[in-house]
Amino acid sequence: MTSEELRINVEKALDEIRPFLESDGGNISLVSIEDDKVVKVQLEGACVGCSVNQMTLKSGVEMTIKKYAPQIEKVLNIS
Repeated sequence: MTSEELRINVEKALDEIRPFLESDGGNISLVSIEDDKVVKVQLEGACVGCSVNQMTLKSGVEMTIKKYAPQIEKVLNIS
């Protein structure tokens, strides 16, 4: 998978999870993909101060990204 294909797949994953975040007043943006293994995202809106945002990041965002791009090892929030 090329870097561009990887970016497209990560964006597809974010598009899948985004409606759930938006329904709670939040959002997510892709910041970067490093070494084709680490995805950096920025949680936005209500997600920034949410007490369960780390659970959302691991259980929702990271799992969904790995479904589209299995080579991703971790997802980090850079807020």
